[in-house]
Amino acid sequence: MTPVCVRTHAGAMQSTPEPSAALPSDPAGSDPFTPPDPDEARAHREMAALFRIAERHAGTDALRGRQVHPALIGPHEAVRLVAFLLSGAALTEEDEPEVDRADITAALSLVPRARGEMDELEAGLLRMARGRGMTWPEIAFGLGLGTPQAARQRYERLMSRTAEPSAQGGE
Repeated sequence: MTPVCVRTHAGAMQSTPEPSAALPSDPAGSDPFTPPDPDEARAHREMAALFRIAERHAGTDALRGRQVHPALIGPHEAVRLVAFLLSGAALTEEDEPEVDRADITAALSLVPRARGEMDELEAGLLRMARGRGMTWPEIAFGLGLGTPQAARQRYERLMSRTAEPSAQGGE
């Protein structure tokens, strides 16, 4: 270990270990002076949110029975479960913890992902409807929209939100 000299508050020189050797190693390899990657941070929060909600509110067979897909909790299912528990539409079991602020934050963290999955589902369904010859008036009726123009505008917005980043610039 190579000593490094630093000036103290009184102005005297003091020998200290090399800074990198003095700091504990970071197993994740992250640099505290580099901003985190927002996409990576969001993905980490989403996984942590799913794990938290599954562990606290879907940890037993009885609790998982409230889900549409009891074997696996997805973003939409986790958001729905927390909302139902908060509203009283679903009741907590005897040993189940009450929904707390962290559960609500976890559910809110999953809303963008759940919305994105729903957008992809709707966009795919609209593409298939058009591929099967459905007209914009028929699609507008199915979506509960007032005009064919509203249905087409919705379709275009969905397509722009769900398009792959490389596909957006290539057309």
